Amino acid sequence: MISAALGAGASAAAVLHAGPALAPILPGVGPALQIELRQDGAEGVALTFDDGPHPQGTPVVLEILREAEATATFFLAGEQVAKRPALVAEIVAAGHRVELHCHRHRNLLRLSAGQFLDDVERGRAAIEEASGQPIADYRPPYGIFSGSTLRAVRRRGWRPVLWSRWGKDWRRNATADSIARRASTGIRAGDIVLLHDADYYSARGSWVRTAAALPLILAELESRGLKTSSLRR
Repeated sequence: MISAALGAGASAAAVLHAGPALAPILPGVGPALQIELRQDGAEGVALTFDDGPHPQGTPVVLEILREAEATATFFLAGEQVAKRPALVAEIVAAGHRVELHCHRHRNLLRLSAGQFLDDVERGRAAIEEASGQPIADYRPPYGIFSGSTLRAVRRRGWRPVLWSRWGKDWRRNATADSIARRASTGIRAGDIVLLHDADYYSARGSWVRTAAALPLILAELESRGLKTSSLRR
């Protein structure tokens, strides 16, 4: 299946290296590689936010979650944490979890093993120092794992996490309605929802549309009797 998706001429080495990158888009790849896309058996839905902390986006999202008495998990970029460690402390104080996204936001297929290990160590150190929480989960930039980075994540004892639903809120043409519709139509218990509270690595101002979509998503969850939660450990 993976080799077919990569092309008939794909070598075994290419499949091993790039195959995991198909996990967000090709059904069956994530489960086969034991990458967390859903939390089966969970009673609610796990909201997750990538790319922060952001000086405008993160506080707005935190306030919306506070008003809804909802909790979430924030996958943080170490280079942004280093600039705003106090904001990370605010996320934790509000009852949310923080986890590792990266230090610099780069495609893992383009990094050597050494570059990857240096990046995640810098990100881990920044996040743990700012939050006081140990890292347990890792989500790669763009949702792209390589074979070697997936193995390295597991050797560190971290759980590789992707998502089962996304709002595609990083796009320039996304709207609050389109984000909410993509993220919540047909949503069910155990789903992991990907959103972004920052626009460092996406369309400028995209966090504004995400913030506008979040109450719509939360309202849909409430109508379905679904609670929100951080990712289970």
